[in-house]
Amino acid sequence: MTQEKFIEQVSTMARFLKTNCEDNHSGAPKKDINLRLSYKGEDLNFNVSTTLCKECEELFYYSHERLGECPHEIKPSCRKCPHPCYEKSRWKQMAKIMRYSGMKLGLTKLKKLFRLA
Repeated sequence: MTQEKFIEQVSTMARFLKTNCEDNHSGAPKKDINLRLSYKGEDLNFNVSTTLCKECEELFYYSHERLGECPHEIKPSCRKCPHPCYEKSRWKQMAKIMRYSGMKLGLTKLKKLFRLA
């Protein structure tokens, strides 16, 4: 995986987790997170910032670690990967979040388009 793809993947994951956390964990205390990215031991000079509850923060760091250790040169989607990096329970949790947030973020983009028209 290229460094640019890694940055894109981690940034997208942070947006998905934040969307899910805001909607489904609104009563939980939140923490500001500012993660400086490094990939395969090399500093990428890029920060990812978000605000998450404790549960989502743990999943964020877990997912970041798993992405960083992905052995594929051309990264497949995790759903189609022949050798999944995630533990089964974490994979199911992340799939649920991605389904929810992907739909929500997609609808948000559509709403913005219709407001402009």
